[in-house]
Amino acid sequence: MTASSDTGFGGPTIRKITYEDPWRWLAKGWADFMAIPGLSLTYGAVFCLEVGIILGLLFFYGVSALALPIAAGLVLMGPALAAGLYEASRRLELGEPVTLRNVFIVRSKAPGQLALFGVALVLLFLVWLRIAMLLFALFFSQLEIPPISTFLSDLLLTNEGLSMLVVGTIIGGAIAIVIFMVSAVSVPMLFHRDVDAMTAIITSIRAFFENMAPMLLWGWLIVVIFIIGLAAAGIGLAIAFPLIGHATWHAYRAIVE
Repeated sequence: MTASSDTGFGGPTIRKITYEDPWRWLAKGWADFMAIPGLSLTYGAVFCLEVGIILGLLFFYGVSALALPIAAGLVLMGPALAAGLYEASRRLELGEPVTLRNVFIVRSKAPGQLALFGVALVLLFLVWLRIAMLLFALFFSQLEIPPISTFLSDLLLTNEGLSMLVVGTIIGGAIAIVIFMVSAVSVPMLFHRDVDAMTAIITSIRAFFENMAPMLLWGWLIVVIFIIGLAAAGIGLAIAFPLIGHATWHAYRAIVE
């Protein structure tokens, strides 16, 4: 990797990366996972429990069809939920001990700015949910959300459902790319450095555009791993989430000088 030239923004220097780097980050993330498997799995299990509670409430209140857009939104929220994994990887990098207290009670270098960024992600998540509900009302001409079994058959076996699937995928993909652009390195940066949220966001956007092709590969790998985790009855998220969290720390360390 070589460092890029300064853009005049005055923020951190962005290193140039290649297509091989995202695979290296995954390898390093897996090494961190295996170095502290108990802690990593515990963190992943807590994430799975939170997801399970959310999905359980959706089924309880009869709006289980929202499970699909919410599952997609959780992928987008992932960077903000993985601060403990960044701390674990940071400590492993420095040869420091890693304990449950270190992982679950994390002290950010910029706690206020990190909280502000988290609120922004939550708002984007709510915007995505609102768009998903509006698309449903637009294509199916009804406001009442059906059970997920009925919704899936309508989605995959009707012209309206297929049209909504195409439009929703395009809109959701655009929102996902925007969120990935602003959060790819900004969240670990706010955890690691005493900077303001705007500096972290601009640094993340610069990192994306200066390394667009490898960063798109990295984003694609994250989505694929999350899908595999969800496909394994959701239990696979206990492995997928900490793996991505550890790897994201190494991505940040590799990209931002």
